[in-house]
Amino acid sequence: MTATVTQITRGDLSCWEIRHRNQTLVIAEQGAQVLAYQRDGEHPLIWLSEEAAYHKGQGVRGGVPVCWPWFGALAFNPAAIRQQYALAEPPAHGLVRQQPWTLHHTQEDTDGITLTFGLSDLADRQSLPPVEPTLTVRLDDSLRLALNNHNHGTEPVWISQALHSYFAVSDCRQVTVHGLETCPYVDALDDWQSHRQENLLTFLGETDRLYLQLPDILHIDDPGWQRRVTLSASGSRSAVVWNPWVEKSRRLTQFASDAWQRMLCIETARVLDNALLLGPGEQHSMVVRFVTTAL
Repeated sequence: MTATVTQITRGDLSCWEIRHRNQTLVIAEQGAQVLAYQRDGEHPLIWLSEEAAYHKGQGVRGGVPVCWPWFGALAFNPAAIRQQYALAEPPAHGLVRQQPWTLHHTQEDTDGITLTFGLSDLADRQSLPPVEPTLTVRLDDSLRLALNNHNHGTEPVWISQALHSYFAVSDCRQVTVHGLETCPYVDALDDWQSHRQENLLTFLGETDRLYLQLPDILHIDDPGWQRRVTLSASGSRSAVVWNPWVEKSRRLTQFASDAWQRMLCIETARVLDNALLLGPGEQHSMVVRFVTTAL
């Protein structure tokens, strides 16, 4: 057996630290949030804020938060999703980011280890739909995340969701994203107007876009670190691309004023007209795999 799973703490949060060969993965019990993933001697793949705070009931800036059963502000979701909830102050990014999750199962084989997380029995399910979310994490020579849904109810349920992945980069101003060319997107900074990507995506200012009709594979090319990160997704045809740039960084919590240079988000998602409709008894998996290679 080559993998180890150890209980650790970061601040107030209980976490699992997984070591497999030359890789370290850290996942918080709160929200089943990936906090760190890195190969020994290499730059981290997943970005975690230098000012991250580890408090119960408070999101941690960075990593891979699980946004479910809606993404972003509920008010900006499709009507079919909004109508399912009657909350006075619905939190951003859904209802499970700050809930306790449990490690239900681990399975190791000759190539790696698979861990399955689900909501804890202590989680507050009062406002949740009758859909059970689970997160399956596979660590072998890469990192693979699968957000699974199973509708146990008797009625169809609409879900919007995202694996809100923060990627560490040498300098976002030097990075290019391949695979978005010709894809339509909605620009949250342009009054939610629709546009179409014409060229490779580069970061020249604050960016907050919801891309649709995506291919299965995207690449982040980082010449500063001589690295290509390949994102291979299934069960998803949308992604959110975000970087706060200079001014917004000054207003964000747990975020250094210059941290925007060292990160970007490409969030594998089911949003807008790619929202997920689950009939009674239906199941669905949204999967993304991250692979790093030399550029």
